Amino acid sequence: MQAGEYRGEPNGAAWQVATVRSDGSKVAAGAGFSHAFQAEAQALRQLGFSKPFISNMARRARANGSTIEQELLADGRVDEQVYYAAMARLLGLPFMEEIPPDQIMDRTALDVLLQRPAILRLHAPDKAPLTAIAPEARYLADLAERLVHHPMLKAALVVTPASSIRRSVWQAGATRRVASVSNALFDENPQHSARIVMTGRQGFVAGALLTGSAAALLLASGPVALTLHVLLSSLYFAAMILRLRALFRPRRREMLPEMLIADDPLPVYSVLVALYREAPVAAQLIAALERLDWPRSRLDIKLVCEADDHDTIQAIRKLRPGPHMEIIAVPPGGPRTKPKALLYALAGVRGDYLAIYDAEDRPHPGQLKEAYARFRTAAPEVACLQAPLIITNMRTSCISTVFALEYAALFRALLPLLARYRLPLPLGGTSNHFRTAALRAAGGWDPYNVTEDADLGMRLYRLGYRSETIRRHTFEDAPTEARVWIGQRTRWFKGWLQTWLVVMRDPGRARREMGTGAFIVFQLLIGGMLISSLGHPAILVFIIASAVAMFQSPAESIHPLKNLLFGVDAINIFGSYTIFLGLGVSAMIEYERRLLGWRWLAIPVYWMMVSYAAWRAAFELKAKPFFWNKTPHEPRPVTVPATDPATATATADQPDATPEGGQA
Repeated sequence: MQAGEYRGEPNGAAWQVATVRSDGSKVAAGAGFSHAFQAEAQALRQLGFSKPFISNMARRARANGSTIEQELLADGRVDEQVYYAAMARLLGLPFMEEIPPDQIMDRTALDVLLQRPAILRLHAPDKAPLTAIAPEARYLADLAERLVHHPMLKAALVVTPASSIRRSVWQAGATRRVASVSNALFDENPQHSARIVMTGRQGFVAGALLTGSAAALLLASGPVALTLHVLLSSLYFAAMILRLRALFRPRRREMLPEMLIADDPLPVYSVLVALYREAPVAAQLIAALERLDWPRSRLDIKLVCEADDHDTIQAIRKLRPGPHMEIIAVPPGGPRTKPKALLYALAGVRGDYLAIYDAEDRPHPGQLKEAYARFRTAAPEVACLQAPLIITNMRTSCISTVFALEYAALFRALLPLLARYRLPLPLGGTSNHFRTAALRAAGGWDPYNVTEDADLGMRLYRLGYRSETIRRHTFEDAPTEARVWIGQRTRWFKGWLQTWLVVMRDPGRARREMGTGAFIVFQLLIGGMLISSLGHPAILVFIIASAVAMFQSPAESIHPLKNLLFGVDAINIFGSYTIFLGLGVSAMIEYERRLLGWRWLAIPVYWMMVSYAAWRAAFELKAKPFFWNKTPHEPRPVTVPATDPATATATADQPDATPEGGQA
């Protein structure tokens, strides 16, 4: 439908609503509408929309807490360009389809127009300044009345679509904005930024420890090797205890809270998706986002692409996404990372709440509503909610099978345990839901941290916020090839190392901000994971060496400490494998357990791959700390096979399809 398709009153009779606005009398065309909608409805009648269509949009507006105009533009049947052109004709003003960015004087305050594009000053080199406006229907009568009383205003005004104002402001401020976001966290809160990989004091301590250890091994190799063995085994064991606690935690079923928002108008909810070389999955992504159960007039979806990624941008444009979706082109500058792209787009976020998804994600349609309902009932300091991620291609290879176990253990067992005890959460890189105000207050993402999710989870906690988990899932695919998996895991370990170094710049301050208990848990979560991954081959060597020595020596000649260490090392290795398997299996639904087959036997090999990636990350941190190793994605088959967990868990809201903890 286009503006003008249904003719209202003749133009000669237009703007009787202006007298209504001034004298307060009722508008006949607004019969049946609340007073708030009367002027808007009358203006839309003047633009040529039919009464039934306006009434239908008004019902939606009442339900969604929006305006009639927002509903008709989000509906998709009304072309925005035609709509604003009709407004211009009705007002007797020129219409400007696109605004040249070079006519805009860029300044920081201009960014407010990314969220509310209403009025913009233009400066053409050979003309008098103009003011571009995107009028709202509810104020159209007032504007028309003003033009009648001040006809000279017509020479200074042009009408333009709201989206044109946004596009021109994005382009005009691109250079300033990308420079700002690349350095904002470092400039404002350098203690939280990973731009400096290691401080001078950290470098001195690390150098002293390495040099001292090497010298000690040369001078007294036996006692020093034994001491290092004891320390490594103890740290490995301590890191395993936390996951053991998660294995035996009681599982509680929580009711989904949508009934709390059933009759209430919904706020604007923003969604950011960072894309780079993702043309193959563009159609799948758009389809997944269209399934989100949220009014289109209250959705603000931003597809954030690198400006030179022409293939992805063209693939999205060919799909003609609805008016609630906007492509954001991030110009070159600073580190080329996902967090920098997200931080760049944050300036234009309109929603009170914000969700982050990846290109290959298929979120549960009801995830936004569950998150919003949880935010409404949660304490104000709850700034983030993490949705569980479920791997759907677990039968493709051994790697994807063990990856699915790992994700089940993390997102459906460990993170809910941490949230229950109000401890810091190392967030996943997708399906995070934020209170937008809290995210901005925390400084957003660190462009220099390549595992920005874990870093942000720790920073939020240090600033007094908390993160919790929700139940409705997001489907993802795991890497199936060793090369791709190692590249992704190397980036993750590099980011975890960055996060640990940032927190440990001032351990005393971090302990005071987090609390002693949470600080210890952080060491077990991040530090323990790093130590256990880096030290895994050493523990295996210790076990083999101890076993060989025991077989070669009489039992009575073996020192008790060696027996103890052998036992601890055996528990560390076989216990960690067992807990890894048990935690993942206990969090899965029965269908997923059947898909495991024999591939869980690959866990020891998987852990050695983890260790390789950790060591590779340690060396890469020095050589190229901000390099983002891109994980390629492929679309899922159009026809979902019966063996896909997506089929089995599509009804995860129902009790018989949900794991015991209600996490699927």
